[in-house]
Amino acid sequence: MPTVEELYRNYGILADATEQVGQHKDAYQVILDGVKGGTKEKRLAAQFIPKFFKHFPELADSAINAQLDLCEDEDVSIRRQAIKELPQFATGENLPRVADILTQLLQTDDSAEFNLVNNALLSIFKMDAKGTLGGLFSQILQGEDIVRERAIKFLSTKLKTLPDEVLTKEVEELILTESKKVLEDVTGEEFVLFMKILSGLKSLQTVSGRQQLVELVAEQADLEQTFNPSDPDCVDRLLQCTRQAVPLFSKNVHSTRFVTYFCEQVLPNLSTLTTPVEGLDIQLEVLKLLAEMSSFCGDMEKLETNLRKLFDKLLEYMPLPPEEAENGENAGNEEPKLQFSYVECLLYSFHQLGRKLPDFLTAKLNAEKLKDFKIRLQYFARGLQVYIRQLRLALQGKTGEALKTEENKIKVVALKITNNINVLIKDLFHIPPSYKSTVTLSWKPVQKVEIGQKRANEDTTSGSPPKKSPAGPKRDARQIYNPPSGKYSSNLGNFNYGERFRLGRTFWV
Repeated sequence: MPTVEELYRNYGILADATEQVGQHKDAYQVILDGVKGGTKEKRLAAQFIPKFFKHFPELADSAINAQLDLCEDEDVSIRRQAIKELPQFATGENLPRVADILTQLLQTDDSAEFNLVNNALLSIFKMDAKGTLGGLFSQILQGEDIVRERAIKFLSTKLKTLPDEVLTKEVEELILTESKKVLEDVTGEEFVLFMKILSGLKSLQTVSGRQQLVELVAEQADLEQTFNPSDPDCVDRLLQCTRQAVPLFSKNVHSTRFVTYFCEQVLPNLSTLTTPVEGLDIQLEVLKLLAEMSSFCGDMEKLETNLRKLFDKLLEYMPLPPEEAENGENAGNEEPKLQFSYVECLLYSFHQLGRKLPDFLTAKLNAEKLKDFKIRLQYFARGLQVYIRQLRLALQGKTGEALKTEENKIKVVALKITNNINVLIKDLFHIPPSYKSTVTLSWKPVQKVEIGQKRANEDTTSGSPPKKSPAGPKRDARQIYNPPSGKYSSNLGNFNYGERFRLGRTFWV
């Protein structure tokens, strides 16, 4: 094996040869043999091998293998030097191989090495994006789990940093094509990351692009199959996919397939759903997703049938008034619970779909069913008014830090929920029912109101006292049902589902 002096001498031969460097194959071979030496020899070889690599195509394999040996050396300083120089080997047909090697090196636990690998990958990405993607996706599809995981995360975090001249339309098409192959077998976390990757591509941010992504998610959700509410993997797959699809929906990209599936397959099984995560209110999570999607539902083939299913489910959460005994007291032992969080979701979904069949309540229901609904609606509305007054009183005068306590945060959201329900119920009390009001779901950010634009409902989070109603006859206080306090759901936050857990690779099999 060569000594340090011999390595320097042969380096000098190659450096002085200028245009004729390729004629000194023996000198380059001496440098390649430097990988068999000690620490000093290896460090020199790590620097000298890539410097003259392009002049000896017949020794390309030997040179790459020699550098790869150095990338796996026990000495961390040698590894780092070898990794730093790897992009110099990324020429022509060698680039995919270098990309493949660098992708494998992502498994390192040394933070400095990991950063060097990331920088090297970005460097060759700018040389040849397609070739680099070939190496990355090769390891994602066939590599070890740790390599696969880190390669996917590399794509999800680094692609967005690349300039437009690198991420051309052809490159984005390749990413989509290769991603579809990977999506045939992914974990829940991997699916979320790939949706992040794909939704960030310029070519998929158009209406047609978002539609393509929705179809991709629908395929992953397996909406053609019968829903199994007792299978946590089946439930999880639907929730994960739906949550990825929701941001893609708009007035031009419809949610019809998902809404139809929820109405036909999920709502009838709502009470028997198996939660994939301990502590998650799975029924509320499903209803929140349905509510978010309902705003963008297009023409539905079985609209009346699905509206009826939604209507029936709404009735389950809008109880009848308790029967009164002869003394005027409630005959039952317990007052019905008013589950405001559930009702907000169901009422909003019914309100959105009802716009497409405005005569549903008046022409599609028999008189007895309609009367029953009006009784439930009125009873719920009375209890609602009591809650709204209690919540406003509790929040009156509170601003700033006072509103940031956990208790007051819950009350603020509860006030949003009850006000939303109040607005929607008023629409349904119209004769005929109206579907004109617009509300912002309680867990969604409030949209700013332009000057001169009429508010759909008053601001309920300021803590200022409500405006007084015009003078007029008051209702008999004895007719107002005062439900027991604390019945609204405290689980009111927007649950970020994809970040809570990870499934096995057999995600939806």
